[in-house]
Amino acid sequence: MKVVKKKSKWKHAVYLILALAMLVYAVPLIKLSPSEGWVFWFGIVWAAFALLVVGAHLHFLLGVNEEKQRALDAVRRAKLKEWQSKWGAEDRQNQSHSL
Repeated sequence: MKVVKKKSKWKHAVYLILALAMLVYAVPLIKLSPSEGWVFWFGIVWAAFALLVVGAHLHFLLGVNEEKQRALDAVRRAKLKEWQSKWGAEDRQNQSHSL
């Protein structure tokens, strides 16, 4: 069984705060009028990526991955038990036939 080192969440909290601060500072400075051409699209894409970063850190901090990981671990344990019982039964059959 693997031993997984628990990751610290403080780093993600700091990055989340920095990304939010960056958004609060930069959004009023970005020219969001469609007549600006490529500047408008750059501002939209930049804000979308910044929101994606915020969302990723919130996802980690809220522990969505931990719940998913626990569910996947339960499925892996069930499959392992199933395979062990299947292989164990086959080994017993092979041993009884060889005697």
